Amino acid sequence: MKTNIYIENEKLLAGMTMKDSAELESNNMALHACESADHVRSNRQQLAAFLGCSLADFVFANQTHSANFHRVTKEDQGRGVNELETAIPDTDALYTYESNIVLCSLTADCVPVIFYSDNSTLTGVVHSGWQGTVKEITLKLFHHLQHAEQCDLSRVHVQIGAALSQKKFEVDEDVYTKFHNLGYADDFIHYNETTNKYHIDNQLTVKKQCELAGIPAENISIDRTCTFQSADGFSYREDKKAGRHLSFIQRKA
Repeated sequence: MKTNIYIENEKLLAGMTMKDSAELESNNMALHACESADHVRSNRQQLAAFLGCSLADFVFANQTHSANFHRVTKEDQGRGVNELETAIPDTDALYTYESNIVLCSLTADCVPVIFYSDNSTLTGVVHSGWQGTVKEITLKLFHHLQHAEQCDLSRVHVQIGAALSQKKFEVDEDVYTKFHNLGYADDFIHYNETTNKYHIDNQLTVKKQCELAGIPAENISIDRTCTFQSADGFSYREDKKAGRHLSFIQRKA
C-alpha cells in the first residue's frame, strides 16, 4: 500500500495514502466515489493494519466543500468508517484533543491540511478544495482554535498534502475573481494570455492562510506532488470517476 508518511515519531503518525495499481480500485479510500463499498472497506482495513490500530478508531466527515469544522471526541470514533450515513455531516475539517483517534480527510486534487500542536494534544485535518479555500476554512478553523480553544498557534505545525498543481489548476475569470477578492492570493495566480485562463496555486494560498492565522512559516511543509501529473495521484479534474486519497493523523496514547 503506497502511503506518504509525513510525520512519524513516538507520539504522532500522519500521512496520505496514494494511488496504487496493486490494490483494489487502485487504493481508493472513498465510499462516496467507488465501484464497490467492500473494496473501499478492505483498503481502509489494510490502512488500519499498516498504522497498527483498529478501523474503529477512524473518523470521517461527509465533506461538502463547506467552511464547517467539528471537534471530535471518543463518541465519534468509527463514524463514516463502514457507511456514509454515519459520517459527521456537512463538515470539511476535524480536530481533536483525544489520543488514538485517526482523523481522516478525503481528496482528489483538493488540498489536504494535516496539523498538530507541539505543546498540547491537538491534532486535525482539513479538506480545502478551491471552494473551501475561498471560504477560508483553514483560516477560520485556526481562528476558532485560537479564540475558543486558547490554542497557541505559534506552536502548531502544518503539513499540506499532495494536490492539484498550479499548472493544472486552470480556471476562468469567475473562480479567479473569488481568489483575487481574498486580498492575499494574487501572488499565487498566473494569467495565460494565450488561453485566457488563470492558473492558481491552491496549496500556497492555503499556506498563506495558515500564516495569516499566526502559524510560523517555518512550521509549514508542503508535498508538491501534483495529483494530476503524478502516477500516484487521484485527480478528479483528470477523471470524474477518480478514487480518493486519505490523509490522516493520529496521536498515540
